[in-house]
Amino acid sequence: MRIAVLSETDAAEPRVAAVPETIKKFKALGAEVVVQSGAGLSAGVPDAEYEAAGATVASSAEDAGRDADLVLKVRRPSADEAKLLKRGTTVVAIMDPYGREAELKALADAGLDTFAMEFMPRITRAQVMDVLSSQANLAGYRAVIDGAAEYGRSMPMMMTAAGTVPAARVFIMGVGVAGLQAIATARRLGAVVTATDVRPATKEQVESLGAKFVAVEDDEFKQAETAGGYAKEMSAEYQRKQAELVKGHIAKQDIVITTALIPGRPAPKLVSEEMVASMKPGSVLVDLAVERGGNVAGAKAGEIVTTPNGAKIVGHLNVPGRLAATASALYARNLYAFLETLIDKESKALAIKWDDELVKATNLTRDGQVVHPSFQPKTDGAASEASAVGLSKSEAGQGATKGAGAA
Repeated sequence: MRIAVLSETDAAEPRVAAVPETIKKFKALGAEVVVQSGAGLSAGVPDAEYEAAGATVASSAEDAGRDADLVLKVRRPSADEAKLLKRGTTVVAIMDPYGREAELKALADAGLDTFAMEFMPRITRAQVMDVLSSQANLAGYRAVIDGAAEYGRSMPMMMTAAGTVPAARVFIMGVGVAGLQAIATARRLGAVVTATDVRPATKEQVESLGAKFVAVEDDEFKQAETAGGYAKEMSAEYQRKQAELVKGHIAKQDIVITTALIPGRPAPKLVSEEMVASMKPGSVLVDLAVERGGNVAGAKAGEIVTTPNGAKIVGHLNVPGRLAATASALYARNLYAFLETLIDKESKALAIKWDDELVKATNLTRDGQVVHPSFQPKTDGAASEASAVGLSKSEAGQGATKGAGAA
């Protein structure tokens, strides 16, 4: 069995799909591992460390991917990369397939069997494979660090001979994995933290971390959660009531961090232009959903915007990638845990069990076809219904995060 680890072609992606720790584990399973030269440099892993772990280093993607049975990447392979691989190659990555029908078709046409790690169902068995959680956890932490860096004032309350410095006020909007880590990080830095989410179950989680919960707790709020534990899209009336509550609260905040995403849809707008304008000079908004259109009015992907009233809107791309070494290590472990279930220990070869629930949930393309139910052509009512069922199922695997990692 030949496993290839390819470099990322996106300049904004510093992560890598394997680290020396997982290379050694793949070798122990009997695999030959080939790593494209330079694949790990941005994540702090030079070629020499891969070689020391037992991998072979290839000079190009073509050399690394030649005759590979299994290809590991962070992001979906480009059409050019797909052409380098033999038909029947299994590719595992974060595929980001929504709205990418042409790219999915190119992978199917290339004869690749592809798996989307972000569709991993959030069940007990798959916790160690949960890419969304591992990356969102880091994104939540980094969002607070980025916010504090732009804030320019101290986070904790300080009592000095020259007087008392008040603690920063931090408001977290969206309390999934990223939001909970943001709360914990801001609390550790000494901030006064409040948080909001449409899911009732998050109230207890927020309060257990020492933060105050802020939300309109009406009947719709009590039903605002899917069977998979993710946020539903709220009615216009609820959004209006919540906006009124948040409007008064947000004007008093020093740092606001937004993390809200709905699978397969643009990010919901949580912070209006009016709310941004109400904030104090020097205050900071960190938008973790900026790659999906953003939760904050005026946010720009890849930029830090200073508003007329002196607030800053931080729209960093690929926030987990801002901690590339740690993010790569966790992602590589997620990959290994999944791939271990696809490898027969006796024959030391790929032996994918196509009826396994993890395989069915994550498999996008197979035998030249797009097979995931969420991406089937809607040719008639039955097809549309099947697609809708697929989307509801994938919602559990998709969570509230994409790439950037807000959940």
